[in-house]
Amino acid sequence: MAQAKTQFGYRRHPDQDRAGANVAEHAVVVVGAGPVGLSLAIDLAQRGQRVVLLDDADRIGEGSRAICFSKRSLEFWDRLGVGDRMVEKGVVWSVGRIFHGASQLYQFNLLPEEGHKRPAFINLQQFYAEAYLVDRVEQLPEIDLRWRNRVIALESRNDHVALTVATPDGSYRLHASFVVACDGARSSLRQMVGADFAGQMFEDQFLIADVRMTSAFPTERWFWFDPPFHAGRSALLHKQPDDIWRIDLQLNSDADPAVEKLPENVRPRIARMLGHDKFEFEWISLYKFQCRRMAKFIHGRVIFAGDAAHQVSPFGARGANSGLEDAENLSWKLDRVLRGLSPEGLLESYHVERGAAADENIRESTRSTDFMAPATRQEARLREAVLSLAAETEFGKRMVNGGRLSVPSVYDTPLSTDDRDSWRGGPRPGASMPDAPVTDQSGSSTYLTEAFIKQGTRFTLLAFGNGAVIDVPDGVGTLRVGGGLVDIKGLAGQRYDAEPDTAYLLRPDGYVAARFRKTSRLALDAALARASGLN
Repeated sequence: MAQAKTQFGYRRHPDQDRAGANVAEHAVVVVGAGPVGLSLAIDLAQRGQRVVLLDDADRIGEGSRAICFSKRSLEFWDRLGVGDRMVEKGVVWSVGRIFHGASQLYQFNLLPEEGHKRPAFINLQQFYAEAYLVDRVEQLPEIDLRWRNRVIALESRNDHVALTVATPDGSYRLHASFVVACDGARSSLRQMVGADFAGQMFEDQFLIADVRMTSAFPTERWFWFDPPFHAGRSALLHKQPDDIWRIDLQLNSDADPAVEKLPENVRPRIARMLGHDKFEFEWISLYKFQCRRMAKFIHGRVIFAGDAAHQVSPFGARGANSGLEDAENLSWKLDRVLRGLSPEGLLESYHVERGAAADENIRESTRSTDFMAPATRQEARLREAVLSLAAETEFGKRMVNGGRLSVPSVYDTPLSTDDRDSWRGGPRPGASMPDAPVTDQSGSSTYLTEAFIKQGTRFTLLAFGNGAVIDVPDGVGTLRVGGGLVDIKGLAGQRYDAEPDTAYLLRPDGYVAARFRKTSRLALDAALARASGLN
């Protein structure tokens, strides 16, 4: 497979040659070509929307930065046509180990059950993810990616947003029906709309070192409390592709970043951890935990996503994965609004759903930070007591918090239909669809998530059993397990608590809008209207 391109040249665009009031008008302008902005642009393009994507740089960012991508993110990237490439390059893992001192407290498996297309997580440097997404963008004529185009001014109007964009050839203006700000934690667009970014910044600092070495360490997540090589603090070890290993070391709150980042000062720390110095540095950085968010993710026709809207600590892999969930949540709603299929009020559900997800991530990240870096003597004593209990009891293990890992959010919003039937299990409305192995009509092995992708970009009814043919509204796809799809291992029926005539209405992003023990056209129409923001 060809190596992904990482540097790009600036090109002048015809929009820059328009004079006076002859300003180019576009449906959607996305600002920021990171994983969130790129994924959002691809999703919109695959739904038939034309997108202008602006980025102030002309290259993929350096350093691995985000490295841990979840099963849910991989399923989203499957829909965008890049999932295979991510997994082929990434390091697949599901097992984590927690240590206290030199002793292992316990280990966990994030995906112990069989029958899923994608693993619990992969580790993949962010620059690879971005490069693969850019390659996909270049295959889609609906996306106009403009490098070295920096937004320097924004004016919100009733029916559009006016942008001023700086380039090496000077500035020009654009009008957009909607602008999506994916320009990161230091978002200039957030400042332009005068929005606050409120929350908490923790004082403890963490050193990140990506090192290249050959090692027999397994492809697992290892986390230490008070390790012998870094007494009184915490440490983390992860494997990445290309024999690169991510190491996080907690530092004192008063550590001098300029001094701590010097390779000659980092090397002895890493050598003590590894027991040797046969490694080379790829990237070194320092960070502080930050748990912050905007009060509102929507400001008129300017919508914020990813780190521009919310920021959490990196422990738990809740940053990039949450941003990708923002993108998949927003894209289908924005597409429906642009097509006139749903009112603009549908976009408010993006803020409601993803705002609740941001609150959940901030809550979990804050708890992780308080446990990993106790701020008071009492908190430190509590942690020591928990760690001591964890060595002997199962309930003590459940109390240990070394960064609770990202899971898909469950939305409790007006878009989701209330359950009116009796259920023993299965995904409730607002949850993402579980995967399971099936065979298709040709007898070929596949997965429910793959069958869902083949339905296109629409709502889909997932039905079970060989019951009566359901009268499905125009524009809604149908998947039938026990009809066209065969539940070869019984896992689909088990995971969806299926009985004959059970059915689930899936949103275009793969979330459950409603579920029925017996489906009627009346109930289906009502659920579809509710999920589309039409009532």
